[in-house]
Amino acid sequence: MKHLSLSALALAVILGFSSCGGNDQSDKIAQLEQKIAQMEAATATPSNVQTTTTVDPSSLGKFSFEEVEFDFGTIAEGKVVEHVFNFVNDGQAPLVISNVTASCGCTTPDYTKTPVKPGESGFVKVAFNSAGKPGTQAPTVSIQANTSPNVNRLRLKGNVTPRTTANTQGQLGPVKQ
Repeated sequence: MKHLSLSALALAVILGFSSCGGNDQSDKIAQLEQKIAQMEAATATPSNVQTTTTVDPSSLGKFSFEEVEFDFGTIAEGKVVEHVFNFVNDGQAPLVISNVTASCGCTTPDYTKTPVKPGESGFVKVAFNSAGKPGTQAPTVSIQANTSPNVNRLRLKGNVTPRTTANTQGQLGPVKQ
């Protein structure tokens, strides 16, 4: 689109100057054509092009989890569910977990903090607190490590039954029957 508008502008300028005649105008036309060519060259090759580098697989660890999702079933609101996700490093380099974050404040992760050598095991322990979380729940835990991809996700899922209070059983409110 820019190329088309620049070309149209150049053509209009050339036609405008050529109709008036004169050597001085032909010099101006040549200068304008040079400026247009420079502008087109600048837009054709962006200066902010980023190159991607390939990562050497021998410098990466590789998660092999026994499972990446745990279904805790149906639990009562207020109960805390804990689950340990075990993994083996199937990569060619020590696996280093740099950060583990949960999708919400109701989930707390713990993990192997030391590098896990190739062939050795590690863990990510997840605790889900269901207080104030009735209904279907599916919190996730994101693990950043020297793996490809560098972020891996684990998930808990299940249903939390809401608490029942003595006030709601047999009464509809503060009015006596």
